[in-house]
Amino acid sequence: MLQYKAPLRDMRFLINEVLDYPQHYGTLSNGADATPEMVDAILEGAATLCEEVLAPLNASGDKEGCQLNDGVVTTPKGFKEAYAEFIAGGWQGLSFPVEYGGQGLPMSLNLMKSEMMGAANWSFNMYPGLSIGCINTLLQYGTDAIKTVYLPRLVAGEWTGTMCLTEPQCGTDLAQVKTRAEPQADGTYALTGTKIFISSGDHDLAKNIVHIVLARLPGAPEGTRGISLFVVPKFAVAADGTVGDRNGVNTGSLEHKMGIAANATAVLNFDGAIGTLIGEPNKGLEAMFTFMNTARIGTAIQGVAHAELSFQGALPYAQERRSMRALSGKKEPEQVADALIWHPDVRRMLLTQKAIAEGGRAMVYGASKIADKMFNAVTEGDQAKYKKYDDELGFYTPILKGFLTEMGLEAANLGIQVFGGHGYIGEHGMEQIARDARISTLYEGTTGIQALDLLGRKVLLNTKGKCVRDFSATMLRLIKPYSLQRTPMGQMMRTLARRTAQWNVLTTLIMLRASKDREQVGSSSVDYLMYSGFVMMAYFWALQASKAAELLASGKGKESNDFYTAKIQTAEFYFARLLPRADGHYSAALAPTSAVMQMPQELFQMA
Repeated sequence: MLQYKAPLRDMRFLINEVLDYPQHYGTLSNGADATPEMVDAILEGAATLCEEVLAPLNASGDKEGCQLNDGVVTTPKGFKEAYAEFIAGGWQGLSFPVEYGGQGLPMSLNLMKSEMMGAANWSFNMYPGLSIGCINTLLQYGTDAIKTVYLPRLVAGEWTGTMCLTEPQCGTDLAQVKTRAEPQADGTYALTGTKIFISSGDHDLAKNIVHIVLARLPGAPEGTRGISLFVVPKFAVAADGTVGDRNGVNTGSLEHKMGIAANATAVLNFDGAIGTLIGEPNKGLEAMFTFMNTARIGTAIQGVAHAELSFQGALPYAQERRSMRALSGKKEPEQVADALIWHPDVRRMLLTQKAIAEGGRAMVYGASKIADKMFNAVTEGDQAKYKKYDDELGFYTPILKGFLTEMGLEAANLGIQVFGGHGYIGEHGMEQIARDARISTLYEGTTGIQALDLLGRKVLLNTKGKCVRDFSATMLRLIKPYSLQRTPMGQMMRTLARRTAQWNVLTTLIMLRASKDREQVGSSSVDYLMYSGFVMMAYFWALQASKAAELLASGKGKESNDFYTAKIQTAEFYFARLLPRADGHYSAALAPTSAVMQMPQELFQMA
């Protein structure tokens, strides 16, 4: 059975040597306590929780699933005890303000913890994970009264949170939201409607569940301009935080899903459920994006987590399972056959998984430094700083969510492939990873939605390509010292320089064509996102390789020479075997829209 081991060596390499988090934390108002010793202790503690408590429940939770009986939802055996251990350790409040009971540490530490939890047991991770977005939304938009009542309990983990957007008639198109919110005499609102696909929507882990709900006020404008946001608890909450009677929100059913069976994805019926307005009337979507952006970064972590877990399962199998002889001659003559890892195609699959997991982790950790600054601005009440860092992180978010989940799913499928037929069998745990990973490209906005957000909104409308130019400048600062070197590192950097220029050319060409053809953005967007993802990951692999080479040469690295050599060789694999995929996406992104749009609807089906 698959056993998870937290990748602490790789995490420390990124934190301490590549991205210089100690210096970064020194610039944050809440970073003083995030010393290298404290960070290491937190990582070690989270690793123990994940390896010893959460990972052993992953397969059993998948088999048992959640149950709904007589209106009561129960989680799989062991989940309540694991959650109690989670909150007893103070893990939920790691990166939230001390005034609400948190530890006040930078948000990036919470993301690192979430990666380990997600790889160990994604279904479990979602229960406290949804609460993070709930807390962030209330921190930024909640009144003092709302914060006083809800935040201490959410930060402690005594209560959990959800995000309630989707309805039976609409998913991404929130303009179709029909849930109603009727004003009450006491200033509250009675919400009526149905929400579907609500992750962690109901369970037995916490004393209360706080739903963040989109709904319409009477007479609200049509479309997204008429949506408001409300906080609606499962159990009524008094002004002093005391939990009362059941509110008018009930679980109609649990979704029967392909994966993440141990997380209760619920259909929630709001029947006059009493809630409180968050923010201004009819401006709920703006506030909800705080929640959604948190969730999208969390989903990007899912891509990394499942790539890592699948690699951890596939590698030992490839080292132990024997089949045929290597083409270049016997490698293990004393054995009946050579291990799978001697075969080039198996190595290709393993290196692809490794490159995705470690490259994706670097991308997330790079973006997390911006997230630290953004959430710092929220707690300091500095809206100008918040807007600046939100815009900067906004460029990363659709790439991280869209590209890393697609690549994470590929890595999960490769894990099955390494096992051959055994990968299709449940006892090895590889097929569960693929089933759990599949949702990541769908929820919090499909890959197509992320692509439209990136190309249509972030690149073309909001910045006219400036966000790509700004990131290109970051890439060129890395490239410049190596540009004239006749070394493998110099060659890698020159390849990256060509991709940097090509990315900007692609952006400009699409911008020009879109001015004449309104369908250009829609037809090009996914290929543009994937191209962007491959180039961004190339930058982060070049960053890792250059640091590894520097530490090898100086002898001052904290890891072994073998560790740094493996980093450089994985980067070389990425540039040689994965980055060339960007060429196909470049060509496809510039293909005429007629190839997509010319066929009449009646010709799609000829039967």
